[in-house]
Amino acid sequence: MNPEDALPKLLVRTVWISDIHLGTPGCQAQALLDFLRDTHCETLYLVGDIIDGWQLRRSWYWPQAHNDVVQKILRKARKGTRVVFVPGNHDEFARKYLQHNFGGVDVVEDCVHTLADGRRLWVTHGDLFDGVIQCAKWLAYAGDIAYEFILKVNRRFNVLRAHLGLPYWSLSKYLKLKVKRAVSYVSDFETAVAHEARRRGLDGVVCGHIHHAEMRQIEGVLYCNDGDWVESLTALVEHHDGRLEILDFGTQAAPAPLPLPVPVMASPRSVPGLASALEQATPEARIVSSN
Repeated sequence: MNPEDALPKLLVRTVWISDIHLGTPGCQAQALLDFLRDTHCETLYLVGDIIDGWQLRRSWYWPQAHNDVVQKILRKARKGTRVVFVPGNHDEFARKYLQHNFGGVDVVEDCVHTLADGRRLWVTHGDLFDGVIQCAKWLAYAGDIAYEFILKVNRRFNVLRAHLGLPYWSLSKYLKLKVKRAVSYVSDFETAVAHEARRRGLDGVVCGHIHHAEMRQIEGVLYCNDGDWVESLTALVEHHDGRLEILDFGTQAAPAPLPLPVPVMASPRSVPGLASALEQATPEARIVSSN
């Protein structure tokens, strides 16, 4: 039997994933494929930074596994899953195509999701509440390059840890949770997004952007961040009774393999519309439950 047609292990009402960063060596494409293959949902939200246009403009990197992720998402859409794509800052080229549908995928600026229990959640990537992105984009690009360097060093470090039988350890996550300024940035971001959701008269918000999965109440507003598929390997899901849950696969995942010196890449033309969109894009351009 085709593994694609095997019965899914996880049946949920809704799934939110973000910050996949297809087009970068750090993307955990195989782990994401396994998750998508084992999961069935009525609605799948892609909450930004699915394709890393910033990285692809610097250097083309598109192995077959990244193509497989795109094809898997499109296959879900063909088989009846409602797929909604909310672009982020790294795939901001897609914001030129808001209110369009490509292969069954709806592209929207943001949207409101109603849970089975009636609560209403605002779905947005969150980069519009990042002062660095909005006020000093050159600094965001510099930070992105520094982050890629940290990931490269971290992958090599974790190859050694794997040989010693030790679990994956994230340097960037450690810095994010320990450096005072980084902790303050994350807290300020979360508060700003929650306040906007409350201003809109909604019960909560689902976002991504900061690569830090979290679910908590902020001044009476439910704040949910679905994390990323670079290091955290997390997704937010809604069960059929409206209960929300963050699924964490990061502790199970092997470190991303080091790229080969001359990897075999898929052509930009193998991803419909991606090459032309990138050419036109401007350079500015643990489980937790909730009731």
